[in-house]
Parts: sequence; C-alpha cells; structure tokens
Amino acid sequence: MSKDLESDVVTLCQEMIRIPSVNFGEGKGDERAMAEYVVAKLAEVGISSKIYESAPGRCNVIANIEGSDTSRPGLVLHGHLDVVPADADDWTVDPFSGEIRDGMIWGRGALDMKNMNAMILAVVRKWATAGIKPPRNLVLAFFADEEAGSVFGSRWMSTEHPEVFAQCSEAVSEVGGFSVTVGNGKRLYLIQTAEKGIQWMKLTASGRAGHGSMINGENSVTAIADAVTKIGKHDWPQRYTKTAKILFKKVAEATGKTYDEKDLRPLLVELGGVARMIGATLQNTSNPTMLSSGYKANVIPQTSTAVIDGRFLPGFESEFDETIRKIIGPDITIESVAQDIALEVEFSGPLVDAMCKAIQDQDPEGIPVPYLMSGGTDNKALSKIGITGYGFSPLRLPADLDFMSLFHGVDERVPVDGLIFGVHALENFLSNS
Repeated sequence: MSKDLESDVVTLCQEMIRIPSVNFGEGKGDERAMAEYVVAKLAEVGISSKIYESAPGRCNVIANIEGSDTSRPGLVLHGHLDVVPADADDWTVDPFSGEIRDGMIWGRGALDMKNMNAMILAVVRKWATAGIKPPRNLVLAFFADEEAGSVFGSRWMSTEHPEVFAQCSEAVSEVGGFSVTVGNGKRLYLIQTAEKGIQWMKLTASGRAGHGSMINGENSVTAIADAVTKIGKHDWPQRYTKTAKILFKKVAEATGKTYDEKDLRPLLVELGGVARMIGATLQNTSNPTMLSSGYKANVIPQTSTAVIDGRFLPGFESEFDETIRKIIGPDITIESVAQDIALEVEFSGPLVDAMCKAIQDQDPEGIPVPYLMSGGTDNKALSKIGITGYGFSPLRLPADLDFMSLFHGVDERVPVDGLIFGVHALENFLSNS
C-alpha cells in the first residue's frame, strides 16, 4: 500500500472542496478555478493538459496519458468540476472547508464528485512520478456543468471537440463501485451499468382571464393544478430491466430471500439507505417540481405553467410519453425543457471483469453487482459519440451511512477510510483495464 497515494488523495479532495465551483443553473456557474487547479496538479508531475472554455468561466480540462499498448482503444476517465449550491447556515461545518471530522472529509462535492476527481488525480500523479504507464491510453476529462444538464460540459465537448475522444471506446465515471451492506451484513458493491432517461417538461394551461370575484369555468390555475395532481399521484406500473433483474437476483442470493420476478419490491428492504433510489429504478417516475401562475390576488390569469421532472427506464420512453399525454388530456400543452437518453450496457466483458477484480482484491468478501441509476451522468453525452460508459468510483462505506441522502444534501461527507479504499481499488482497476 502506498502511503503517498493515500495522503495525496485526501489532500487533493480537501483542497478541491475548498474551491467553491458552484453551479447555480441557467448558465450561472464558473469552473475556472477548479480547472486551473487540476491543470496545475497534473503539471506538477509532468502531465500536460488543456482547458476548453465553452463560455466565460465554463471550463473543461482534457489530458492524454499514453498507455503501454497504443494499438488498443483508449479509456476515458472523467469527472465533473462543478457542485450544487450549499447553504452554510444548514451545515454542521463550513461546506467549503474540507474539514476532517469523525473520520470523514466534510464539504460540498465530497461525494459528488470531488472524491473521484481526487482519486483520478492521485493515481495518475503516482504513476507519472514512478514512470508507470497504464495498459492502454487514458483520456482524462474533467467537465463543466454536469449539475445543470452538461450544456457547457460533456455535451459541448462531445459536439464541438469529439476529436479528443476519437480513439476511445469506453468510459468510467461517478456513482458506482460503492458498498451497500444488506440485511445479513454482506457487502454488495454497486457498479453502475445503466441510467434512466430524462424528460423535463413544461406544461401550460390556457384559459380565460377575468376578475377573481366572478365564476370562471376556464380557469388556467384550476386546469394546471388538476394536471399536476394527476401526474404527481400517478401509480406507474413496475417495469423490470435486465440490470434490475440481475441486481435483485444477487440480493436474493446474498440474503437467502425469495426472488420473485413478478414483484421485486419486497427485496428493497434489504438494501437499506439506497432502497429509495433503487426503488425509483423499478418504474418510470414523474414528479412536479415547479408551478407558476398569476400576478395579483383578484385576477384570474390567462395561462398557468408547471414543470415536471420525468425519468424513464431504458426501453420505456414511448410508454412514458404516451402515458403523460393521456394523463393530462388534450388541452394542456407540453414543451420539452430538457431531454436525454436512457442507457443500459451489459454487466460483462473485460472492463467489468477488471472492476470486479479491483473490488474483490480490496475486499475479498465483497460482491460486485450491476445497478441502474435513477439520475444521469456525463456518460450520456459520451454515448452519443460511440463510447460505452460505466459508473465506477469505488468506496467502502460504513453500514449505517445513508450514502444517497448525502448527494446534494446537507453535511455531505466521505469517509477517509472509504476514500483510501477507493483510490487503491481505482489503481487496481486501471492497472488491469
């Protein structure tokens, strides 16, 4: 075990948390300081990199590391530089302090995803210093704007600069390879091989404007409220993907519980804190998130709007769209605010084997399993230029840590021991990828 690797990954994670690369959405973000930090840390060990600025302050970093076998397709190792906002008044510690407390590194981005950025940098810095080459070419990509749709980040890079990924076939990034302790104490390591698709929609109801004191059967507020209520309360049917079936079979095997493909939900209880997220991957979902209407208490507005966060499973986009249209009826108009594809790849092949080996070398009792993520990552953009993506940012976590609640949550933090486990597992993986 390299103590230099371990100390470097902890320091890198702390220092990046202290750079508040906050993405407020609607184009309001600035990753330049983070991008310059990454460039500097790579330059310290002789790795050159380049900043690609998609808009003022919206910065992406690309570096190329030559492998020992340059005839093989390259691997993209990517992270995002931005984080969501944090209200310091709600936190136990300063969210941009990178403080170590109770064996954890605290701060915004500790999990999402400056921990993985730190692991990537720590491994390639160690290798550069020691003169070690990876088995295949690596493209390091640190993207802007992942927290607001990747418009200035991976989507822009894959459209405007696809040449930087031209010789790559696979990619690895965030939210995968973390441990989940199931009901009987066994540890599953969830490797992300699928993502739900995104359909954010703006609904508009039009009616007849008028005085609030009069009877109005064409009230746009009433119409939008009715549509939003129906969507929010819709009971979506269970739809089980190949990934979900493999995961739940593994859960049943590990716990000795019954596997019933007609209804996988009874096994959710075995998954502890991640059950809520995994449960959302057994069906399409549609959550109302925004409402807007009116400008005065006694004026019935002519139009009212709502925004719906829709997520669909791989293979079920058409069913999702048709169901929403049927729920709201013909009088409500739908405008797409943001849309992106669903992903699903096989839990097999040399790259997956290398991930599984990396986990089991670090934790011989660990059980690698695939899972479908309810959110999305920059793998979506890379998939559109022919690159197959996985989530593998390994962490061994305490059994009682509510991991998923910390993403975008108050008091986000990562265990120091988990981060050290992760950097060794990532180095193992990259050595065998």
